[in-house]
Amino acid sequence: MKQSDFMMSPFRENDGPLLTAVARNVIFTFLETGNRITPAPLSSDPRFKQKIGCFVTLKKNDPERSLRGCIGYPEPVYELSKALTSAAIEAATGDPRFPPVKSRELPQLLLEVSLLTKPILIEVDHQRDLPGKIEVGEDGLIMKWSFGSGLLLPQVATEYNWSAEDFLCNLSMKAGAPPDQWLVPGTMIYKFNALVFEEKSPGSDVKMHSA
Repeated sequence: MKQSDFMMSPFRENDGPLLTAVARNVIFTFLETGNRITPAPLSSDPRFKQKIGCFVTLKKNDPERSLRGCIGYPEPVYELSKALTSAAIEAATGDPRFPPVKSRELPQLLLEVSLLTKPILIEVDHQRDLPGKIEVGEDGLIMKWSFGSGLLLPQVATEYNWSAEDFLCNLSMKAGAPPDQWLVPGTMIYKFNALVFEEKSPGSDVKMHSA
């Protein structure tokens, strides 16, 4: 990681099964009962009282690892216990790009939990200099412009083999803007890093990587 926030992160690779299992449990309980729960491990572990940005991603267990839902909180405004549980439920039921997940479908889905550093504004003299300030595969991006905002996690650029320019164009479209909106003066681009805990198979075999 390049940002100091995660050099001192309390989470390590062996915490991956805990993070993904909690997210899976929260989703299953909500789909079955409609109840939003905070599992005991989150209430008893002081690390989950820290305010950390968090995203939960659901993918199909197919060769393409097709996206099934992704929702989260880019800013560290909530305790992780709340951010993780809310993001998990919303990723399964509130992503407008997909129909809600059914409980029978959940055992076949892969879960991914991303813990984010605080976004920082990329400052440049000219918008065309932005690509040179971005490390593809390490930086996630947020764009804010007059009519909205958009976010792409750092692992997305790696999955699609994007250049920094490709990343910015796709970020612009994610924010509901033309692909060249990032070049327009006044458009603000923020970057962040993430610790990503990713299931290699549904419900088990979690690996961690930094991005």
